Amino acid sequence: MRALAKTAPGPGLELVERPVPVPGRGEVLLRVDAASICGTDHHLFTWDDWAAENLAPPRILGHELAGTVVSTGPEVSRVKEGDLVGVESHLVDWTCAQCRRGDEHLCRNLRVIGVHTDGGFAEHVVIPETNAIESNGLDPAVVALQEPMGNAVHAAFVEPIEGRAVLVTGCGPIGLCAVGIAKAAGASLVVATDTEAYRLELARTMGADLALDASDPATEERILEATGGDGVEVVLEMSGAPPALDQALRLTTRGGRVSLLGIFSEPVPIDLSERVIMQGIRLHGIFGRRIYDTWDRTQALLRSGDLDVQPIITHRLDLADWPQAFDLIASRHAGKVVLRP
Repeated sequence: MRALAKTAPGPGLELVERPVPVPGRGEVLLRVDAASICGTDHHLFTWDDWAAENLAPPRILGHELAGTVVSTGPEVSRVKEGDLVGVESHLVDWTCAQCRRGDEHLCRNLRVIGVHTDGGFAEHVVIPETNAIESNGLDPAVVALQEPMGNAVHAAFVEPIEGRAVLVTGCGPIGLCAVGIAKAAGASLVVATDTEAYRLELARTMGADLALDASDPATEERILEATGGDGVEVVLEMSGAPPALDQALRLTTRGGRVSLLGIFSEPVPIDLSERVIMQGIRLHGIFGRRIYDTWDRTQALLRSGDLDVQPIITHRLDLADWPQAFDLIASRHAGKVVLRP
């Protein structure tokens, strides 16, 4: 089978031929129908310090995927051949204190498909049955999108969002999902900020009431004007950009909350006394998806008819066109880029 792999330490990837894997006990073999590229994949492609620390080549990349079950190993009872499934990319031990208390997404011994085990940038992949989420009836590209979309669902619903004014900072694919989720959930106002005009236009397509250039000096005034001078009640921080977080904290009303999902490349100075403590702001660190509650919420949103994520999926390419796909990711002039093995 064809597979896109990191074959050795250093920048780059290689399209290789590998044997079709065989499912073991409790595992299923998927024919991969769609696999989308994540920022994590780009880090692995460029081989930054995080990549060097976390991935041991050779490894097939790809953790956002959808596939059809083509065979099952012993003791598989829930999914069956022919099922189209999404994939929870986090492999957890189910035994640590975090897993036992229901916080599997925070497993102390967490591993990730496509980083610590072979992933979905291939014609076939083997995954544990526990990580297969039945998704028949959805477009495979949308099924694959459920993995990153789940991060936005987790961030949005950590506290009630309906009737609130919401600011989404950063309009990459997860931020764009967050815009659509906030609208579908009944937010009274949804504001999106970014510095790329292309992404701001996608945010408008996803339903943002205001889509503003974060670098424009007038942006803060416009948001305060839209909220009657009070500021927003909810911030969904998706950018990992220190200026965006600083701006978001200035725009959060007293007693508001901030969900932090974007990963910052370096420590971020925050005036905790003035911006957080004295304003009564609640900060929520968001990591991954709650297994399986977030998946249920995500599928409910997709099947409700209130949320259409198709505009976020801007490019669908053959696996052989992977260099073009990674160029699109680097350009920031793309939403979600999907590979079709």
